[in-house]
Amino acid sequence: MSPNYYDPLTHTHCQASGYAPSYWASTVDLPIPCPAPVTDAHYEVAIIGGGFSGLLTAYYLAHYFNISCCVLEANQVGFGASARNAGFVLKGSGRLSYPQMAKKWGMDACKGIYDEFSEAVARVESLITEHNIDCQPQAKGYLKIAHNQKAMQSLKAQASFLKQLGTNDAQFLTTAELERDYMQNQQAFGAMRLADGFGVNPLKLLLGYRDIALQAGVTLYENALVTKVESPSNRHTLHVNNAVLTANNVVYAGNAYNNKQSHSLINNRYLPILSSILVTRPLTDEELSQTGIKTHQVTMDTRTLKYYYRLLPDKRILFGGRGAVFAKHQDSPIYLNNLKKGLAESFPVLANIEHDYYWNGFIAAALDDMPHICLQGNVGYILGYCGAGVSFSAQAAYRMAQMLAKQTVPNLPLYQTPLPYLPFAKFRRFGQLAYYQYAQVKDKLG
Repeated sequence: MSPNYYDPLTHTHCQASGYAPSYWASTVDLPIPCPAPVTDAHYEVAIIGGGFSGLLTAYYLAHYFNISCCVLEANQVGFGASARNAGFVLKGSGRLSYPQMAKKWGMDACKGIYDEFSEAVARVESLITEHNIDCQPQAKGYLKIAHNQKAMQSLKAQASFLKQLGTNDAQFLTTAELERDYMQNQQAFGAMRLADGFGVNPLKLLLGYRDIALQAGVTLYENALVTKVESPSNRHTLHVNNAVLTANNVVYAGNAYNNKQSHSLINNRYLPILSSILVTRPLTDEELSQTGIKTHQVTMDTRTLKYYYRLLPDKRILFGGRGAVFAKHQDSPIYLNNLKKGLAESFPVLANIEHDYYWNGFIAAALDDMPHICLQGNVGYILGYCGAGVSFSAQAAYRMAQMLAKQTVPNLPLYQTPLPYLPFAKFRRFGQLAYYQYAQVKDKLG
C-alpha cells in the first residue's frame, strides 16, 4: 500500500498511510500514543476505530453503564476523518431534506430525526462545557448561502416546513442583510441562518474525547491493527498485532475509514467520498474589510457540490469542497485550483491569496443518504454521516452505547434500519464520477 494515501475501496487497511498535513495538526502536538496490546485480554465490547464515534461510544459505555470496553485504533487517534474535517458542528440531516424524510417515513419520524440532530449539537456543546475541552468553539450560527434565486426559494420552503415541525429556528437574510451583518459574498442571493451550529478545532475536540474516555476507564490501544475477526459462536476473537483479544460485542466505528474486508454488514454498503480543504494565510485587516466578513459563524452554500467555509480565530479562511473521485488523484492540482476558484468567485479580493495548508479526507455516504447506527446480534456499526459527523457522532455514540446496554432507543430509521446494499458496488466510483459531472452542470445552470 502506498504510504501517501488510503482508499477504503482498494486497500486492505489504513495503517501506516499518511497523516493529513492539516491546519489542525499545526495547532497541537499529539500525545504519546497508548501502547498496542501485547497480551491476550477480554472485554464486553471491542470498538474498532478511534475517532469521534469510537471514543464517545466507549466513554458512554464506561461512564454511564460500567461496561468494560476497549478502542482499537490502527494508527494514532487523530489519523482519520475526525481530525481531517472542517470542524462544523451542524444539525446535519445527511443529504435528505426534511420534506423528503416526511414523505418517506411520515411527519412523526421526521420530527424525531430533527430532534435527534438538534440534540446532537447540544450534546457536543455539553461535552465541551462539562469537560472544559479547549477546542476553540466559535460564535453560534449556521449560514446557508443561496447560490441562486431558485435556491433561495427552496430555503424558504425548507424553513416553512421546519415551522410545521414546531421550530422557528430559521431566519431569512436578504442579500443586503447578509452583506450588512455577515459577509459580502459575490455569489450569494441571500441566506438562511439557523441559531445553533458552531465551529471548533476538531483535533482538539477529538483529543478532549480521548482524555475523557481514558479517565472513564476505557482501554485505548493505538497503532493496533485488527487483522482478523473470527466469530464462531457468541464471542468474537480479534487478532491485533501479535495479541488475541476476545469480546462479547464488536462495534465498527471507522465510518469511511473502514476497509473493504471489515464485515459483511457494512462492506459494499457505503460510498467513501473525498473532501478537500484549504486554509489561507492570515488575512490582513484591509483584506478582511474588503471581503466584508464580519462573522466566525460556519457557512455552507446550496450547490449540489457544496462549498463550506469560515473565518478561523487567527484570521485565516478555511474553505472546503468535494475532492477527487479516485483517491490516487487526490493530490492533483485541479482540486486545489477548484477550491481557489470557488473562493475567488465568492470573495474576489482573495483571488490570489496564498494557502498555508491543504489536505483531504473521506466522508461516508449511504445509498439512502442517511446515517445508520445499528446493532445486529452482537455486531454494531456507526456509518454514513454524509459530512455531519462532528455533531451527530456524539448522539450516535450515545445511542449505540444504549443499544449495547440493552436500553430502548427511539424508533427511528436512523437506529432501526440496516445499511442498504449498494447495487453494482464494484462500479460505484464511476457512478460517482457521472454524478459529479451532472452536478457541475446543474450548479452552473441553476
